[in-house]
Amino acid sequence: MSTKYYAKPLNRLIGELSRLPGIGGKTAQRLAFHILSMEDREAFGLADAIRDAKQSMKYCSICGNLTDEDPCSICRDESRDRSIICVVESPKDVIAMEKIREFRGQYHVLHGAISPMDGIGPEDINLKSLITRLQDETVQELIIATNPTIEGEATAMYIARLIKPSGIKVTRIAHGIPVGGDLEYADEVTLLKAMEGRREL
Repeated sequence: MSTKYYAKPLNRLIGELSRLPGIGGKTAQRLAFHILSMEDREAFGLADAIRDAKQSMKYCSICGNLTDEDPCSICRDESRDRSIICVVESPKDVIAMEKIREFRGQYHVLHGAISPMDGIGPEDINLKSLITRLQDETVQELIIATNPTIEGEATAMYIARLIKPSGIKVTRIAHGIPVGGDLEYADEVTLLKAMEGRREL
């Protein structure tokens, strides 16, 4: 999309917005014009919220989740089950798990997945601190909830092989047909995972 018609400040705003994931040139342009049409108070409020979030948010020193207090509220919560740790790829996954309101254990955020094609190895994700956490004899089970992608599966297998000799139970969340989905639209890998994860009724 040509930006030669825009004044430099607008051009820069569109450019910065288009760098966000899922935001193309047209959407960036729409957002930029919307921001410029906002009241000064609202626009500066948005800018302040971005600056405040960037300055105050950090990673929890225990689990690696995003937080404004260290340790995070989940790690500080004494009512949570410390014998179970759920391993996820990103802080967004913690939010997704918390929304189901069933899991009352702890989390560990890897901040990525093993991907040899992208040059990301085990040392490039938050794995070392997980091993340190598992020295605590309180931990009985590790639930691996990485994404059902090639990278997520590779990461799950690597962690399982690494942890199993310690005697800690290692489980993997089930994958398969989504609720409300039709079998005819499911791909072969999804159907295979659904068959492998079948359970008795």
